[in-house]
Amino acid sequence: MEIIEAIVTQNANVDGKESDASNSVGSDRIKAEFIWTLQATWHLVNTRLEMDQAFDQPVCKKKKLWEVVAEKVNAKLRESGVTDITVKAYECDLKWRNMLATYRKNTDRARRLGVASVHWEFFKAMHEVLGKSREEIEAQRQAKLSGTRVGKAIASKRFTPILPTPPAASAAVTNRPPQDVLQLYMELQERKLNMWTQQKALEERKIEAINNLAQAISSLAQTNTPQTSKDEH
Repeated sequence: MEIIEAIVTQNANVDGKESDASNSVGSDRIKAEFIWTLQATWHLVNTRLEMDQAFDQPVCKKKKLWEVVAEKVNAKLRESGVTDITVKAYECDLKWRNMLATYRKNTDRARRLGVASVHWEFFKAMHEVLGKSREEIEAQRQAKLSGTRVGKAIASKRFTPILPTPPAASAAVTNRPPQDVLQLYMELQERKLNMWTQQKALEERKIEAINNLAQAISSLAQTNTPQTSKDEH
């Protein structure tokens, strides 16, 4: 069973001391952090799966869709009594990418060892929406085609499709269909984008931590600066 946890970072104190400014910044920073509990993760999974058709459109603004997902997740959290923190759109996006990677691993395990070998609590819900096989997709396409004129002609054998004869040299290259190559390419691109997103988030947190540290040092220096005497000649 695989468990994905969010990484939470907090600002470190300077030499064990904190000024009033660093206290306020630190408290705001802690309030802004979001921890993916089991309840929040279920809200994300259910919301994202309900919007799967919208995400599957060839032309759509994913950023806007993730903002809608975040709004719905926050609304469900408030209904359940969680009101102190909110989840952001990019956090939902990143969490879903991690869950997709875990889902694919469990899908491969289910193919090799059977569905009973998978104990990940989110697998069944995700697989019901994301786990359509090529056979199921082809059956749905045939069902839609059956009501059309072309489909009726095929069913009555009045229409014989003319298929090109493949060359003999290409007969040996049939081990891996083009769909698998495309799927592998898409997975590699998604992993690269996921790594880039994580790296960007880490860099932004580093920059914010450095800025907070600089403000704390500046405030501490101003507090400890001695007053010069005006009586000296």
